[in-house]
Amino acid sequence: MSSTLLKDTPAFTSRRDFFKRAGFGLGAAAAAVSLQACDSDDPIDDNGDVVTLDFSSDFGVLNYAYALEQLEAGFYATVVGDAAFGSTFSTDEQGIFRDLAAHEAIHRDFFEAAIMGAGGTPIPDLTPDFSSIDFSDRDNVLAVSQTFEDLGVSAYNGAGKYIQNDAYLLLAGKIVSVEARHASVIAGLIMDNSIAASGQIDANGLDRALEPSAVLAAAGDFIQDDIALANVPTV
Repeated sequence: MSSTLLKDTPAFTSRRDFFKRAGFGLGAAAAAVSLQACDSDDPIDDNGDVVTLDFSSDFGVLNYAYALEQLEAGFYATVVGDAAFGSTFSTDEQGIFRDLAAHEAIHRDFFEAAIMGAGGTPIPDLTPDFSSIDFSDRDNVLAVSQTFEDLGVSAYNGAGKYIQNDAYLLLAGKIVSVEARHASVIAGLIMDNSIAASGQIDANGLDRALEPSAVLAAAGDFIQDDIALANVPTV
C-alpha cells in the first residue's frame, strides 16, 4: 500500500487557513513558532531506514503524536474510500466515519504544521499496513477503529507528562478529548448504549494511560516502517 494514502485528504491553502479551520486559532501558530529547535530534532537515523522519536525535546513527543495521527487518518481515509463503504455501513454510520476521517486528517496536519513552524523536522510519511483488515466487514472495521481510538487516548494520556511547553500540553488536552469522543461513539456502534470498551476506564473513572513503548508495540502491526524511541525520560 502506498504511503501517499496517509495524505489523501484535501490540503489546506495556507498555515493560517489550517489553524483557522482546525479551530486552534493563530495562538497555536504563535506557540509553534515560539518553541525553539534543538540539535536532535532530526527523526531519521543515519542509515535512513529507522524513524527515531527522540523524547529529549518536545519535537519527539510531537512527532510521536504525528505518527499516530498519520495512522488514524490513513485508516479512516481507507474506510470511507473503500468500494464497499456504502453497502457496509448505514447512512448514519457513514456520516460518523466521514467526521472521524476529517478530524484525524486535521489532527495529522496540525502536528506537521506545528513541528515545521517551530523549526523542527517532521517524521516522513509513514507507510501503513492494513492488509489484515477486511474493509467490507463492518465488525472488523469497528473493532480496528476501537483499537486505534482507545490506543490514541491512552497514548496522549501516557505522553502528556513528557511535554515541556505548556501551550502544547493544552493543545494535546484538546485533541485527546476529541479522540475520547471518537472512542465513545465507536463503542456505542459496537454495543448499544456503551460509552467505552471494556477495561478502558478503571475503577476510579480514569482512562488508561500507556507508555510510548507499549503504544508503538500495539500499533506496529499496522505500520511498515521501523520506529525507535530514544531518551524517553523516567518520570
